[in-house]
Amino acid sequence: MTKKKEVLREIGMIARCLDSISNVEFQHLNLSRGQYLYLYRICENPGIIPNQLAELIKVDRTTAARAISKLEADGFVVKQSAMGNKKNKLLYPTDAGLKAWDFIHREGVHSDQVTLEGLTEEEIETAVNLLRRMRHNIEVDWKFVKKGGRRPYMDPSE
Repeated sequence: MTKKKEVLREIGMIARCLDSISNVEFQHLNLSRGQYLYLYRICENPGIIPNQLAELIKVDRTTAARAISKLEADGFVVKQSAMGNKKNKLLYPTDAGLKAWDFIHREGVHSDQVTLEGLTEEEIETAVNLLRRMRHNIEVDWKFVKKGGRRPYMDPSE
């Protein structure tokens, strides 16, 4: 196996481990699978609009809208009309959302400590810089595909 393939496999395995742990440990919060991501970002960015949230999490707007509606129905977030633009709905955590976020945040701090154990500050900075560069690379394709584009590998004749 080439080292190139190993990079994304390792990133995927880390992401799946953390996601699995979170989904188990957050069950008592009555959050559906993956909803903690949305709630966390809303609590970090009170007043964010749904489109910005979707972009931040890297999901399509429909997926974000479903998750936001569920969080709203379950009492974790509220939507408020923006001043001067009633179309834009601003998202804010409720008291229940903030309480859940406190627990989710503590899990995040713990997972950071466990995941990064044994790495120096310099290694962590290098990892962040490399991952950020990789994300910027793939975001170009993500935006292209999101708008209906087809990546070159899909048309083998070209």
